[in-house]
Formats: sequence, structure tokens, C-alpha cells
Amino acid sequence: MTDTVIGLLRHGQTDWNIDFRLQGITDTYLNEVGIAQANTVGKLLKASDWDVLLSSPLIRAKDTAAIVAEHTGMPTAQIEPLLLERSFGEAEGMTHDEWKAAYPNHQHVPGGETLDELSDRAWLLLDTLVERYAGQRVLTVSHGALIRKLINHASEGELPREGERLGNASLNLIAHDGKKWRIVNYWLPTYEGQALGI
Repeated sequence: MTDTVIGLLRHGQTDWNIDFRLQGITDTYLNEVGIAQANTVGKLLKASDWDVLLSSPLIRAKDTAAIVAEHTGMPTAQIEPLLLERSFGEAEGMTHDEWKAAYPNHQHVPGGETLDELSDRAWLLLDTLVERYAGQRVLTVSHGALIRKLINHASEGELPREGERLGNASLNLIAHDGKKWRIVNYWLPTYEGQALGI
């Protein structure tokens, strides 16, 4: 059986990324750096390497996907609601330090998605993708917290390691061989000076 390969592309930088603010499901826009990052990735990717392009419904992901599609000639991204970022509820807009101070048990914030709920949604997304796109190569554009959880599931809890942060516009690859998920390529930084490794 041909592997189902999923590309996990994080959106480009926003001003809230610079300030280490929790974005969650708040709609924020790419800044100039984020647009440049999306352009860099778009120039490196090839449409022939992918069968479909999917995006989170949030603007920062949709705009990143649109730039990638423009450079590669891929069709406009299909919106996949399961690619939405984790909701941080009342903490959205807070810096990480403010969040941890206000909610010492920061795993759960009123109105937000718990880590268990995020984990369940990540598994549902993986199951949906492997069923809907079996044997295909699917490029998804989404968000840091969700991608971390997807990588964690695919690596059976080994990745990301403590303290590792996924760079804006970084691309990680996972694959399903019909029985289980595995990591194909694990990249933390953005692409400046790096090959994509796909």
C-alpha cells in the first residue's frame, strides 16, 4: 500500500507571534516577515509533490496557503475545520507569561480547549485524512499547538522534545503506512538557508 503523507506547514509569522501572545482561534494577520516566509516556502515547494492543499479556516493560515498556491500553481486550498488552532478561551491575547501567571493550571482555561480535547481532535483529524486521502500526499496549513499534537501522536510521544518550538512556516512530514503513523521529516526552524528535505 502506498503511504499517505501529510505535510504539516505552520502559518507565517504574525505580530502576536513576535510578542509571544496566545492567538488560538483569534483571527490575526501575517506581518511582513510572515508574508516573506510564506513566499519563501511557496517558491521551494512543487505542486507535483502534492495531491491536495488544505488549510485551517483562520486568516493567517488561509493567507499562507494562498501564497503557497500562487507560487506552486496548486488549486486554492480547501478549508478543513479540524485544522483549526487550539482555542485558549479567556487567555487569548495574553502573553505566555501572563497566561501562566493568571492560570497556574494552564492546561485548561475557561472557554478554551483542554489538552485532552485537542488530543482527541488531532486523532480525529489524522483518521479523517488517512480515510479521505488514502495513498495521497496532502499539504496542510495550520497552527503550532495543533501541529505539535499531531507530531506527538505520529511519534508515539517522542516529539516534540521539551522546550522545542516549531518555527513559523516550518514544514514537518508524517506518513501512514496503512497500520501506523510515523515521522518522515521533523524540522523546527523556518526555511531560511535550509532545504525542505522532502
